[in-house]
Amino acid sequence: MANIGLVLSGGGARGAAHIGALKAFEEYGLSPTHVAGTSVGAIVGALYAAGVHWSEILKFFKTVSIFHTKRFAFNKPGFLDSEKFYDDLRVFFPRDNFDVLEKTLFITATNVITGELKTFGKGQLIKPVIASASFPGVFTPTEINGSYYIDGGILNNFPVEPLKKHCDKIIGIYINALKKISVKDLRHSYTVADRALKIRAASESIVKFPECDLVIAPKDLGAYAIFGLSKMDAIFELGYAATINALAETEKF
Repeated sequence: MANIGLVLSGGGARGAAHIGALKAFEEYGLSPTHVAGTSVGAIVGALYAAGVHWSEILKFFKTVSIFHTKRFAFNKPGFLDSEKFYDDLRVFFPRDNFDVLEKTLFITATNVITGELKTFGKGQLIKPVIASASFPGVFTPTEINGSYYIDGGILNNFPVEPLKKHCDKIIGIYINALKKISVKDLRHSYTVADRALKIRAASESIVKFPECDLVIAPKDLGAYAIFGLSKMDAIFELGYAATINALAETEKF
């Protein structure tokens, strides 16, 4: 039996598109054996690797109250305390360890002190997932074994590397496409700087697309904000439709 890898990029609320892709996989009888995820892709990837059905993952995304006052950080560098999401995930991972997963999982996070990318694949599971999704400036860094980690997407928003030596075929799902803009949208210096960072992040991911046998990058996702939580259903449907179309056009799977 061939090993099939699945790369899940970061992209905030656009992560609902990943869940839509999982629904399409189910309908096609496609079941990746290895998963590599970063940021929101780490959350979806961990739940999927644990055998949680896509419908339950979508329900979790819709019901978890990210910006509830109980999440506020006090005397920590961030608006929301990342460790206050531990119990939400513990429901799905009562034994907090990679070795309980049904699929091989790799999670990436950025060491905020050394500036190095860390790939987690064994040991405690929940903290690496939280760290990987800790969007800088919004969530506090997460402490793991004496080191502090933030969003894995900062250094690698499309972590195909851990899968290459394990998988015969790889599917990539990229949900961080650049939003279409005009020069009128670049009215301030900070909007130009923000655009430049997004261009760099996108280019570093796109250059790795040839390392996948199939890449699904739903169009129009750029129109949805990273924290556009109210648009979850629309984003989910975009991911589902894009994956159905891509699978219908390929003979690789």
